[in-house]
Amino acid sequence: MIAFPNAKINIGLNIISRRNDGYHNLETIFYPVQIKDALEVVEASDMSFESSGIEIPGHANENLCLKAYDLLRKDFDLPNISIHLHKQIPIGAGLGGGSADAAFFLKLINEKFGLGLSLEQLQGYCRKLGADCAFFIENKPLFAHGKGDYFEPIALDLSAYYMVLVMPPVHVSTGEAYRGVKPQAPAISLKDLVQLPIGAWQGKVKNDFEGHILQAHPAIRGAKAALLEAGALFALMSGSGASVYGIFKAEPDLSALAKDCVIFKGI
Repeated sequence: MIAFPNAKINIGLNIISRRNDGYHNLETIFYPVQIKDALEVVEASDMSFESSGIEIPGHANENLCLKAYDLLRKDFDLPNISIHLHKQIPIGAGLGGGSADAAFFLKLINEKFGLGLSLEQLQGYCRKLGADCAFFIENKPLFAHGKGDYFEPIALDLSAYYMVLVMPPVHVSTGEAYRGVKPQAPAISLKDLVQLPIGAWQGKVKNDFEGHILQAHPAIRGAKAALLEAGALFALMSGSGASVYGIFKAEPDLSALAKDCVIFKGI
């Protein structure tokens, strides 16, 4: 069976407070976008994992898909499988690619082997794998809070706009992102701010990681500036970076963007 895990962007991201478990309480809006990996699973005599496309750092045995399968095998009698992941979602980009792969893998295994797991049960497994993993079970625009793993529905449809994502040649680690943040509750929740016209979002809908990350990485700062100069109604870094997206009325001229950036159009 084959699945096509997609990426997400963050429409705003507020770091509210530090938790006793070492994580942070936050609020954000996760929005799915059409940048996709390809994930294939077949039954096999031995367990195996291989990947192609973008090189995945770390040992293959540490991949979240294998960790997800280990969780399921504690509760279900499952056979050995062979997993192939073709990676196209940029890594270290704030797009949730690894989490998407794990969530789509759980949904695929649930369907393939008829496990009968509900959305809530699948989300429960996801919460053991990563803070944003559970979002990809429903995979629709959601307001997220807690660690980013509890959700409320939100009416947000950007399908009438042209969206562009730019990946500069920069990697931002999660540790670097959080080291520069000073948690603080926002004066106005994102749930209220996104009810404003999109043209009024800039400067109001913020990402708390941007301040120090853009200062430390001129390439990210330049990518965001180029999107705004090209006419974006709104531009923001996604997650902890390094990708930046822009929302336009129509397809823009992006010739001013640096040649070493990877550009995804019409996402």
